[in-house]
Amino acid sequence: MITFALSKGRLAEKAGQLLAAAGVDTAVLSEDTRKLVLESADGEYRFFLVKPADVPIYVESGVADLGIVGKDTLIEEGRDLYEMLDLKMGECRLCIAGYPERRDVLTNPHLRVATKYVNTARRVFADREEIEIIPLHGSIELAPVTGLADVIFDVVQTGSTLKANGLVVLEEVFSGITARLVVNKVSLKTKAAHILPLIARLKEIL
Repeated sequence: MITFALSKGRLAEKAGQLLAAAGVDTAVLSEDTRKLVLESADGEYRFFLVKPADVPIYVESGVADLGIVGKDTLIEEGRDLYEMLDLKMGECRLCIAGYPERRDVLTNPHLRVATKYVNTARRVFADREEIEIIPLHGSIELAPVTGLADVIFDVVQTGSTLKANGLVVLEEVFSGITARLVVNKVSLKTKAAHILPLIARLKEIL
C-alpha cells in the first residue's frame, strides 16, 4: 500500500484529479466525509488529510510515503525528504507587503514583521540588527492595518486581498511557489517498484 499525505482543501481536490489521471484510484477523496484517513476501493492507496504544514512531517517520518504540498511549506519546514516533481499547481509568490506610502519602512532600524512563515522570515531578515517576527496563523493582512506590524511576509497569488486592505507588494522574495510532490527517502527505496512508475506517469502528464 502507498500512503499519501495531502493538504486539506482545494489543493487536495486538485491533487486528487492529477493522481487520478496518473492511474491512482482517488474516488474516495470525492466522498462527503469527515474522515481524515481514507483508503481506495482497490486497497492499494491510503490518504491522510492534514494541514499543509504537517505534510512534510508525515512524509519525513515515513508515516506517509508521498506528499503533495506547497513549496512555501517546504521552504519553511526544511524537512529531510526528496522533492521529486513540480506539479505546476497553485502558483504564487512569497512577498513582503505593506502600505505603498511607507515603502521606506524596510530601512527602519527596527522592523516588525507579521507572518506564519517564521523560520523563513528569520532567514530572509537575518542581516538586520533589530527584527521582531510576529507569528500569526490567519488574516495576516490585518497586522499592518491594526498597527501590530510594519509589514507582512506572506504568499501572494492574485494580490486582491492585499489591494482590498490598502497594501501592496514591497518586495518579492521567492517566485514560482507551486505544489510539489515529495517522497520519504526510505520509501523511495523500499517501494520503488510502485513509486517510480507513478512518478514517471505524473511526469508524462505534466
